Amino acid sequence: MTTLGLLSLKSKKKIVNEEEGSNQVSKMKLLFRNRYLYLLLLPGLIYFLLFKYLPMWGVLMAFQDYSPFLGFWESKWVGFDHFINFFQNPDFFRLLRNTLILAFYDLIFFFPAPIIVALLLNEIRVQFFKRTIQTLVYVPHFMSWVIIASITYVFLTTSGGAVNAIVEYFTGETINFLSSPDWFRPMIIGQVIWKETGWGTVIFLAALAGVSTEQYEAAIMDGAGRFRRMWHVTLPALRGTIMILLILRLGNFLDQGFQQIYLMTNSLNREVADVFDTYVYFVGITQGAFSYSTAVGLFKAVVGIILIYGSDYLAKKMKQPGLF
Repeated sequence: MTTLGLLSLKSKKKIVNEEEGSNQVSKMKLLFRNRYLYLLLLPGLIYFLLFKYLPMWGVLMAFQDYSPFLGFWESKWVGFDHFINFFQNPDFFRLLRNTLILAFYDLIFFFPAPIIVALLLNEIRVQFFKRTIQTLVYVPHFMSWVIIASITYVFLTTSGGAVNAIVEYFTGETINFLSSPDWFRPMIIGQVIWKETGWGTVIFLAALAGVSTEQYEAAIMDGAGRFRRMWHVTLPALRGTIMILLILRLGNFLDQGFQQIYLMTNSLNREVADVFDTYVYFVGITQGAFSYSTAVGLFKAVVGIILIYGSDYLAKKMKQPGLF
């Protein structure tokens, strides 16, 4: 290489180093300028570090025969034995079937519900009426599952329940909603829709707030009615939000919520009510099989990660926004 080429290469390296140094200085200045915002972020970061990331160390119990008396480091390592026992357990396919059915019901019936409510609320022009409806549909979200279960019992019980009173008036018979395996899944999905639909509309209404009114005005000028404006303007504006929330929902596909299922389970509907969440409680807490239940939880987490990355990959292939 000629002397001129060496000088040119050195000068280029010097320029690159100077640019990197200036970028680092600018980043430090930016951090210092926004120091109070990062200080506000600090409690949230500490929360996630202490209660979300630090406990991940405990998943190693899934590969141990953990004993509280021996402690974490003295317990025997057994590799994948708990996973093999779980997959060979006769209850595995029953739990998987029950969990998947509820997950698909949730995806088909509950996931579109906030979108539909947000679209309907977006069409209301009287602000007082709109705020009143928003408040009414938000309220159930702030009720605990214990209260929801109590309300369900009051309405659906065969002895004095309001719904059964109406059914008995017209048919002369009552329906045992609370103990029937056939009614368990519709009852669970109905509770979720009633409790969480209103809260889910918050995100979609926030996304609709960013839609330019000029698009609606242009659609009106072209002669589009309300349905056509909703189809060609409103729904496309929600497409990105819907896709991201769908990916996040798939990440929790096998999470059906322990508290709700546990409160609505009894000896007559247990065959269809047992899911992974309740199984972890009964096996891990009541029977003390900590390592085995940790293996079940880790299996759910791995499936969730696969679904998140898989759905994100498919979304990118379909030219839709993703998480990563």
